[in-house]
Amino acid sequence: MKIPNIIIAAFVALAAMGVDSAVAHDGDGQTVTKNFDAAIPNVPGKSLIALEVTYAPGASSVPHTHAKSAFIYAYVIKGAVESKVNDGPTRVYRESESWSEPPGAIHSISRNASKTQSAKLLAVFVLDTDDKALTTPIK
Repeated sequence: MKIPNIIIAAFVALAAMGVDSAVAHDGDGQTVTKNFDAAIPNVPGKSLIALEVTYAPGASSVPHTHAKSAFIYAYVIKGAVESKVNDGPTRVYRESESWSEPPGAIHSISRNASKTQSAKLLAVFVLDTDDKALTTPIK
């Protein structure tokens, strides 16, 4: 199965199963909820994890990296999210828009683009099953 098919399958599984959420991390104005976590049965050593990130108006994440093996697909569910990955441009992604992050990327900007409305995105990770720290702040 190709990576795009895995991502589509994850969205379908999430919608069909109504997966219960468990809070994975809360920060200043940011809530991260794990929606899905499973080993990929036909890709030994790989897992798929889906996180829902909700930003309060004006909230942001600290600059960070993700697990070294993680390929990430991010999809804006609600509102607008400003993002900068590696040396790419700073860009605002609106509802129904998406981007990806290669393994080892530096995510220097991740924030709600609005000071008055909340924003929400779905981050889908395909990564080595042994990688446990999904996000590491850059000091």
